[in-house]
Amino acid sequence: VDDVAANRELIEEQLADLGYDVRQAGDGLEALELIERSEPDLILLDIAMPRMDGLTLCARLKADPIRRLIPIVLVTALTDRDSRIWGLEAGADDFLTKPFDAEELRARTRVLLRDRALNLQLDGAETVILALARAVEARDLYTVHHAERVGRFAKEIGRAHGLGDDDLAVIYRGGVLHDLGKAFIPSDILLKSGPLTEAEWEIMHTHSAIGATICEPLRSTAHFLPIIRHHHERYDGRGYPDHLAGADIPLAARMVAVTDAWDAMVHDRPYRPSLGREEALRRLRDGAGTQWDAAFVDLFADLLEHGAIDTLTRQQLTGETGEGQPPVVSGGSA
Repeated sequence: VDDVAANRELIEEQLADLGYDVRQAGDGLEALELIERSEPDLILLDIAMPRMDGLTLCARLKADPIRRLIPIVLVTALTDRDSRIWGLEAGADDFLTKPFDAEELRARTRVLLRDRALNLQLDGAETVILALARAVEARDLYTVHHAERVGRFAKEIGRAHGLGDDDLAVIYRGGVLHDLGKAFIPSDILLKSGPLTEAEWEIMHTHSAIGATICEPLRSTAHFLPIIRHHHERYDGRGYPDHLAGADIPLAARMVAVTDAWDAMVHDRPYRPSLGREEALRRLRDGAGTQWDAAFVDLFADLLEHGAIDTLTRQQLTGETGEGQPPVVSGGSA
């Protein structure tokens, strides 16, 4: 992407014999149109251009949850420190200074395309895991949309707590996947209409560890593991699977624990009807400091009082995920 045609032709000439499909754009707006038609695997981007400059295009793409993993190299004659800092803040993955060395261009291109291929593979692995989470929903109609709500509500607790966008994205996705392990709990236990026996509870309690085991080998789900494994730990240390207590329980898992419990209480389950909002909130407050982190119970209660939770529920019912993808749902709380 460069407003000087000769520069574009020079770069294409250097890459042509490597077998790449090279496309050209004269400015940021033209580049956006081409990207909408067909997503590229690498963008070589000039900074100073009319209509939309390279820094603006870079920042816009890196803010897009779907396209932020496209590697971007800023190719520019600007060599001052401020320009590079602006490029890094815009999200650039690499820099190439004009006039560039042909071998350096080819080497950087090969490296970044290898990274791109790896990221696509990791995304594919995560897609399989999300599909498995959907399979849990298909088994239990009582928990339709449960995991989506848990993720949304926990993300709002994180936002109220002051976390940044990257952490909020992890909390949301971890909330969606928190009950992944229930795919391997027998249906006669998961869907039992009466109380579970002690032996059945022991089996049910394995779901968080099973979910973590499923995701452990996958680098793309590593950030979600603490949520999946520890969302049933208790603040007093009497939870499972590792009997963690207080601040030893991962922060995001403590948030998800609150929203998981709330959503389970205010919706019907095979073994009991909904408890209702007032009773569910009373139980949350009673368990603050023992079962759940009191600070996050308070934040959730404040979000509930000001209508944020109801707004998120309405958005979810209309399919407005806010995450750049359709809702993904899994099973309920144990």
